[in-house]
Amino acid sequence: FDLRTMTVYDSDSTASVKLWDEKANLPGIENLKPGDLIKIIKAYVKSDLDGSPTINIGSGSNIETIDTESQIPMIDKITKDISELQEGQKDLVISGMIDGIISGMQFTNSRGQPGTALRMRLKGKEGSGMRVVLWGKDESLIPNMISQSANVKLLGVRVKSGNQGLEIHGNEATIIEIEGGKETEPIIARILSIITTETGKNMIIATDNQKNIYNISDFSDSTSICAEGDVIECMPSKVYGGSITLDENSFVRKLDNDETIPSLSKIRTKIMDVKVDENCCIECIVLKVPGRKEIQTKSGESISLSEMFVEDDSGQIWVKGWRNQAKLIDKCELGEIISITGLNTKLNNFGEGRIELFLTAHSKIIKKN
Repeated sequence: FDLRTMTVYDSDSTASVKLWDEKANLPGIENLKPGDLIKIIKAYVKSDLDGSPTINIGSGSNIETIDTESQIPMIDKITKDISELQEGQKDLVISGMIDGIISGMQFTNSRGQPGTALRMRLKGKEGSGMRVVLWGKDESLIPNMISQSANVKLLGVRVKSGNQGLEIHGNEATIIEIEGGKETEPIIARILSIITTETGKNMIIATDNQKNIYNISDFSDSTSICAEGDVIECMPSKVYGGSITLDENSFVRKLDNDETIPSLSKIRTKIMDVKVDENCCIECIVLKVPGRKEIQTKSGESISLSEMFVEDDSGQIWVKGWRNQAKLIDKCELGEIISITGLNTKLNNFGEGRIELFLTAHSKIIKKN
């Protein structure tokens, strides 16, 4: 059988609609878009698996587009800002701005099937932020050039509680609208740190004259001419907020020093000023001997987690690293003064409201003494 699903709304609520068999392929059904006014005729209502009522359109039912005035509000009128969201809401249209990095991920689900997801963070008009996971989506659905504060609209998402507080979740049916362009634009930045992976790929932390921090992944050896501290101009293949990809279609060139772009010493964050879900660089002293744990996942996999307690002249904080990043922490010793780039800030999982710092694939630890 054929099945097509969609979500509809009227003046005060939303509902799921299922179109069965020949109704799933009605002429013109592909041309329907969010905001179109429709009339559903002689449908029947049944409870879905989760108990919510679902409108079913079968052989005796029909659906028509109508072109008259209506009391039903337009899409823009039902769009909610990030700051208005509450746990349990579903079938939402939400708007916000990109806040940080957009990344794609691949995973294997509980049935052993491969899947994809897009992850990002959005902030609202008041500056409050929320994580977003769009299951079944990948990077082919979004523009190549997305600025740090690009406007985003997501149609068909829900709000649920996650490890880091409330999260926005979408699925294959979610519609993504992101401001951006197909063509990338050149970026001028100063290299703060470079690490080279086992496969020879350069992973770079850089900053521009607005103190935006970028994670640059070089798949093309374009940055082999570069050193830490250099000012470069690069034409990336993709820019997703603070995440830059260089491939064989990219170019990089070194520029003369530009004093308007801060150096590493000027870009560092004091521990007391660290905020959740930001990228930052710090300089600190190791207060406790680094410790390592082996964490068992639900799938039975064992993952290394190393952690160390550090301080600067403003406060103290835990720095943690999973897998390969755990090895970086293991090399640190009590009393050492270290500089760390490319840290990601997160609330700890125990609901204590305490911020912790996590090494990323782009992070580098430099021993100062």
